[in-house]
Amino acid sequence: MRGFLFGLIAAIVIVLLAEFLWVRAGFVDPRADVPESVLERAIAMPALDASVHRYAAEARNPLAATNVNLAAGMKVYQTNCAGCHGDIHQTKGALANAFYPHVPQFMEDTPDMPENENFYIIQHGIRMSGMPAWDSSLNEQEIWQVTTFLSHMDKLPPEVTEQWKAIAGGGQ
Repeated sequence: MRGFLFGLIAAIVIVLLAEFLWVRAGFVDPRADVPESVLERAIAMPALDASVHRYAAEARNPLAATNVNLAAGMKVYQTNCAGCHGDIHQTKGALANAFYPHVPQFMEDTPDMPENENFYIIQHGIRMSGMPAWDSSLNEQEIWQVTTFLSHMDKLPPEVTEQWKAIAGGGQ
């Protein structure tokens, strides 16, 4: 039994070491214009979700989803986010496939993370993904406004939807 456990532990260590050396030796294709590997798909996104869940403060959104806050968040989104994440007229952002991992397209798949996690991602960005940390460009109020907008973008009041159509169509 002792030999079996030693062999099992040795095999696990060897596999992990081989994977580490594979990555460190540069065998992972770094290009953003090729599909991700099965390993990346199985490990990277779940690891990112778990990290965001762990590090995002248990903050509550201080803003109500009023037309004023939703419209303000929509304007922040249209100005800063739509080029990558899409908008009401261009459902796939112009830079959608230029990044790796590919940028989530919110018109096709609305954000469903808790608001505190969306706030955290907007505020701090995502390392090695192209998602910048917006805390140096947006204040906390603006980040909460865009967070509120993201949480309600699939069920906006008609007035806000019309404002968004006008702003997105206006090429702001």
